[in-house]
Amino acid sequence: MSTAQRRRDYSGPPVFSYGFRPFFLSAAVWATAAAPLWVWTFLGGPLAIDRNWHVHEMLFGVIAAVVAGFLTTAVPNWTGRMPVIGAPLAGLWLLWLAGRLAMLAPPAFAPWAAAIDSAFLVVFAGVIAREVLAGKNWRNLPICLLTGVLALANIGFHLDTALGLGGLGERVAIGAVTIMLALIGGRVTPSFTRNWLKARAIAVEPATFGVVDKAALVLTVAAMLLWIALPTAPPVGAVLVLAGLVHAVRLWRWRGWAARRDPLVAILHVGYGWLIPGLILLGLGVAGVIPASAGLHALTAGAMGVMVLAMMTRASRGHTGRPLQADRATVAIYLAANLATVLRVAAPLFPEAMAGLLGLAALLWGLAFGGFALVYGRMLVTPRPAKA
Repeated sequence: MSTAQRRRDYSGPPVFSYGFRPFFLSAAVWATAAAPLWVWTFLGGPLAIDRNWHVHEMLFGVIAAVVAGFLTTAVPNWTGRMPVIGAPLAGLWLLWLAGRLAMLAPPAFAPWAAAIDSAFLVVFAGVIAREVLAGKNWRNLPICLLTGVLALANIGFHLDTALGLGGLGERVAIGAVTIMLALIGGRVTPSFTRNWLKARAIAVEPATFGVVDKAALVLTVAAMLLWIALPTAPPVGAVLVLAGLVHAVRLWRWRGWAARRDPLVAILHVGYGWLIPGLILLGLGVAGVIPASAGLHALTAGAMGVMVLAMMTRASRGHTGRPLQADRATVAIYLAANLATVLRVAAPLFPEAMAGLLGLAALLWGLAFGGFALVYGRMLVTPRPAKA
């Protein structure tokens, strides 16, 4: 039975007919709640959560859910193997949910909570590895490897909290997701741009994969590995800045300005573009020029947050049979996410205004992901519309 046939024969709850459905919706709901909760606590609220909880839930709660939704949907198409749907998908989602509940129960980083939370990414990484290897889909071995690294980073994060390893697990996770964005974003952004331009007979075309792309990927991997190992070494800052500059050249070669009239395409370039200030500002932070959190949030809220919203909106529309057209609500979601990132990056640079900037950034972040949940939630839990 083919992948497409199995999907057509599925008769269970629509929300478990594709991996993106439960994971994208859950990621949006959790992102809407988790970031404002942390900001409220940081500004003096009564909740018993700390920075470690905030970092963990953004990386291993929100981003991990989006990665799971994307890969459980994409990998069957890459490999030609059977998709994870129905009861197995529901079981995988329940593991994710159990992790979120465990991390909310005090103490969040107790051994039992760590074990429950770690189970999801370990199982998910195993599922992806099985599918990629069984399908002999060697091109996507790096993605398979990065999901395994993300699972290990989560375990490392829990050990780091217990043993004081200096933020190693956090850096490994940020490094793995950054490399994943450079790989996957480097495929889908020029590809979707090329398709859009070709459909409208626009002569401009994104550059094909070449030396610049290889240099950007190699430098990103090198910069992340060096930063993970030596997060305060000034020479590492120089490598990070160089990687950011090469990504700027790479992005320019994709001719995104030619597709600026289509928000679904343009947002991919904007999301990928956050890698540039993210890497450069992180490099300047390592060198001690600016606070380190500016670069970290340009990467996490910017490159990761904006790019996952770009992929979530596009995939949700395409896979549920809706037109690939961004309505006003979708454009508002994109604007809110980018404004939230600008304010969050700026906050540590203006200490006297930090409280206000953080509060407004949290509000806009909640509007972006909450807006996705409201606008796209119904698409994700209902059947695909019948063709006219």
